[in-house]
Amino acid sequence: MEKIKKIGVMTSGGDSPGMNAAIRAVVRTCAYYEIECAGIYRGYEGMIEGDFIELNARSVKGIINKGGTFLKSARSKGFRTAEGRQEAYNQLKKANIDALVVIGGDGSFTGALVFNQEFGFPVMGIPGTIDNDIAGTSHTLGYDTALNNAVEVIDKIRDTASSHNRLFFIEVMGRDVGHIALNVGVGAGAEEILIPEEDLGLERLLESLKKSKESGKSSSIVIVAEGDKTGKNVFELKDYVNEHLPEYDVRVSVLGHMQRGGSPSCFDRVLASRMGVKAVESLLNGKSNLMVGLMNDKITVTPLEKAIKGQSKINKELIRVADIMST
Repeated sequence: MEKIKKIGVMTSGGDSPGMNAAIRAVVRTCAYYEIECAGIYRGYEGMIEGDFIELNARSVKGIINKGGTFLKSARSKGFRTAEGRQEAYNQLKKANIDALVVIGGDGSFTGALVFNQEFGFPVMGIPGTIDNDIAGTSHTLGYDTALNNAVEVIDKIRDTASSHNRLFFIEVMGRDVGHIALNVGVGAGAEEILIPEEDLGLERLLESLKKSKESGKSSSIVIVAEGDKTGKNVFELKDYVNEHLPEYDVRVSVLGHMQRGGSPSCFDRVLASRMGVKAVESLLNGKSNLMVGLMNDKITVTPLEKAIKGQSKINKELIRVADIMST
């Protein structure tokens, strides 16, 4: 591998709090090692169009506390084609960019892996997604912030639920995994938590709600991951419970994209900083096709292919804790 003199950094896929902090870390690590850094606007789409900006240590001041990504993010149909990837490679070479740091999720890493395989271009991944659904790391950037965002809102909803003796179904993000739902459910004291990994079933849900009522609970919170496998969306769940347990006054709240917004938590800022340093140093040490992750509070690296094809495991002990806490 030739000596790296300039690194490109980009964000791709869905935004997550901590992405700006990670960009800052990459840029300032490049400055520390006296190599150039270029920001790539709008992910792979911007790469194809050559939409680059030169970045230095002062370019990234005041962004560590900002959510989203100042480099923007976009899906790219063009990069899915061989012609698009060839044009992206041409643009990188034209800008004298020697290596890439890709901040994103599963789809972003898949694109980076294919790009490396076709052109031998050095790439490093930093996991940025609130779903925490990537193998090789206990925490992805934005996950901790999303948990705190959700719990803060659920606490406020509980005030209303208690005041009016209501049952609230609260949908949180998590299309394929239930990490957010499980953790915020325990953290917010939910009576039930519905996640894709554990099919609670409608009958058990009804039984649980009946027991809650009989035990003297006048209000309840049920957390529902958007990918829950009960076969009904959160509004259909409301109708089902209304039909079978008419004594409940049921409401629905979908938290939606607000979970992805806002200032990143201290945890995410520190994690982003550690990951950014590791990504740049790994490239400078001749490594490629790796994702930086956090395991047992140590920054580690995992082959991109393993991170993409692997599956993050739900915490079984936390499921048991949730069952006990809902008594």
